[in-house]
Amino acid sequence: MELFSLKGKTALVTGGSKGLGFALAKGLAEHGANVVIIARDANALQEAKTKIESSSQSQCRIFSFDLHDTSHIDIFFSEVVREAGPVDILVNCAGINKRGYAEEISPAVWQEVLQINLTATFALSQAFCRHRKSINIGGKIINIGSLMCQAARPSVAPYTVSKGGVLMLTKALAVEWAKYNINVNAIGPGYFDTEMTKQLQADEKFNNWVLSNTPLGRWGDPNDLVGVLVFLASHASDFVTGQIIYVDGGWLASL
Repeated sequence: MELFSLKGKTALVTGGSKGLGFALAKGLAEHGANVVIIARDANALQEAKTKIESSSQSQCRIFSFDLHDTSHIDIFFSEVVREAGPVDILVNCAGINKRGYAEEISPAVWQEVLQINLTATFALSQAFCRHRKSINIGGKIINIGSLMCQAARPSVAPYTVSKGGVLMLTKALAVEWAKYNINVNAIGPGYFDTEMTKQLQADEKFNNWVLSNTPLGRWGDPNDLVGVLVFLASHASDFVTGQIIYVDGGWLASL
């Protein structure tokens, strides 16, 4: 099990106070990593910290930061390192989705979705790379993509474009930063049961569409992502970079 051990590692997870981000941070902690979680809501962060530390023997540090402010990410990342120590693993999970038909999407909505989902991911990855270079030790970046890295559906054009960008950013950084021994990979979740999808699950037509197109016949549970995350964060994936692993119940494999 040493191959998958995260003991002695520190992982930073964006969007770690709720939903998939919380499940990922909690999973890393339960597999031995100390975790740093970033979100905007200070109360939600404190609640997440309490839950993570009560379910593991790991330390959880919390930082409130708005990823809309990409110009200050480098400074913020340095503050995290000063307080929490070296960051070995970066999980770019924070993301937003604003629905609307493409012909009606405003430039402001377009820019906001790309700012959070893609630009902030790039800026955080840059800060992580500079940090790891400064101590001359490699690291692991795991980006959270989507089925929309590979496919599209109506009413989510900005989200689809941003996640397609995340996939290509993963490949670009993997190729460029391999010389620093930084592995860059991604996870592509399918349709998952979270607070953000409760409204979609309550829509009988949409729910049936999801279930009928998922060979395993259910919505994903956030904990379904943890095994892949631990693999990509640990020494088990040291020769894996530039890849995306879809955790989608077979969605993309089905016609």
